[in-house]
Amino acid sequence: QLQASGGGLVQAGGSLRLSCAASGSISSINIMGWYHQGPGKERELVAAMDSGGSTNYADSVKGRFTISRNNGKNTVLLQMNSLKPEDTGIYYCNVQSISAGLRGDYWGQGTLVTVSS
Repeated sequence: QLQASGGGLVQAGGSLRLSCAASGSISSINIMGWYHQGPGKERELVAAMDSGGSTNYADSVKGRFTISRNNGKNTVLLQMNSLKPEDTGIYYCNVQSISAGLRGDYWGQGTLVTVSS
C-alpha cells in the first residue's frame, strides 16, 4: 500500500530525494512521514507533515532535510541535503489515517540510504 523509492549510495555532503506513494486504498490520510533506522539502532522519526502542512523534524536533520507532500496524489517526498555518514540506514515511509474514529498506521517496505565518508 506504500511504495517508497529513491535510496542509494552517496558521498557525504551529497543529496538524495526519497519518494513514497500511498495507494488509493488508504483514505483520510492525516500524517505522512519518514523514519530512519540506523545500523543496530531503533527506528526514529526523521520528518512528518500533517494534512494542514505542519511539519515536525528531528533535531539532527533540521536545516538539511525537507519534507513535502502532494495530498491529491497521496505522495510524500523527503529531500535530503548535506548528507552525513550517520544518516546511513533504512528509511521507512509512514502514513497515518483517521476515519470515523478509526486510526490506520501504514509502513512502506523501506529504502536503503548509504552515505560514505
